[in-house]
Amino acid sequence: MLDADTLNVLVVDDDDLVRGAYARVLQGSGFHVHLVASGQEALAVLGSVELDAVLSDISMPGMDGVQLLRQVRQRAPDLPVLLVTGLPSLETATEAIDYGVMKYLTKPVAPDKLVDAVERACRLSRLGRAKREALRELGTVIGEGSDRAGLEASFERALASLWMALQPIVSATDHQVFGYEALLRTEEPTLPHPGAVLDAASRLGQLPRLGRVVRARAVEAFAVAEPTWLLFLNLHPQDLLDESLLDLGEPITSLAERIVFELTERVSLDQVPGARERLARLRSFGYRIAVDDLGAGYAGLASFVQMDPEFVKLDLSLVRDVHQSGIKRRLVRSLTAVCQDMGLGVIAEGVESPEERDALVGLGVDLLQGYHFARPGRPLPTPAW
Repeated sequence: MLDADTLNVLVVDDDDLVRGAYARVLQGSGFHVHLVASGQEALAVLGSVELDAVLSDISMPGMDGVQLLRQVRQRAPDLPVLLVTGLPSLETATEAIDYGVMKYLTKPVAPDKLVDAVERACRLSRLGRAKREALRELGTVIGEGSDRAGLEASFERALASLWMALQPIVSATDHQVFGYEALLRTEEPTLPHPGAVLDAASRLGQLPRLGRVVRARAVEAFAVAEPTWLLFLNLHPQDLLDESLLDLGEPITSLAERIVFELTERVSLDQVPGARERLARLRSFGYRIAVDDLGAGYAGLASFVQMDPEFVKLDLSLVRDVHQSGIKRRLVRSLTAVCQDMGLGVIAEGVESPEERDALVGLGVDLLQGYHFARPGRPLPTPAW
């Protein structure tokens, strides 16, 4: 058995007799037991004591056991929670599993079974702490919580720390700033890059909320920009359905004529009901559209026609080492000529070297973006040609 004298177990139950019975069994096995009668009291203990396990009843007034589980996950991702119920149901069991319950026990719980479950929970608690300590020492990113509550907690922290890095888009003719692309950043280590944040939002059904936060922060960051500069913002196809884009009370609509929404060619608009009408309404407010990832997306011409963009952004795969590849140069020249003939502005993103820059300018590309000019940052990085 573990050194139980050092193990803190929180017992949560609104029934005095049951709470006392659990305490006698666990204390008899050497555990240090903290007793509380409600979820609110449990959270107070959680904030003041380093616990190794939580044992809670499910049916309690106020905050029930599953709600407590969610709160515990947000505060202590590695702390094992065991839930006990006298009225087991598939619904509560499924919800508890979704939020990462370690074990689901049915009353009456035999003393030996209770001790075994709590001891195992404490072992896992120690393992979780050791793993996180090792990851921190090694400088490794700590992954998101595997259960829903852990993912919710990670996502909420990501939203709270979310900020927008701005990267300049430079004119190939006069080398001046044409606009800036706003790129999502967060200080949350469990969701360390935009793709992880987007994936978490998708899994949690929070894409609309994420989109609104991103757009609000981008508008704030762009407040100091020159009035002629444009703001390029990535737009998830589902965001086309967000009425806040057309709400005159929203800050973003006041900048509509300076905003270019980027929609990737890698997805189809077929999943968006009335996409063409939605895009027309956005344009009526002054918004413009850019097709991102041109040349690598698998959406057909139908989606391109639906978008009817004002700008296209050449995919990074065409830009990288373009000066060393005759095939890439031919493709870039052809795509650029066709798009310009249609009246579209052509942007090459991901430019990292003077050689790539010069090759793209020679191929007639209108606008350039990439680390060679400036890394994304705040408030508004000044590009160098």
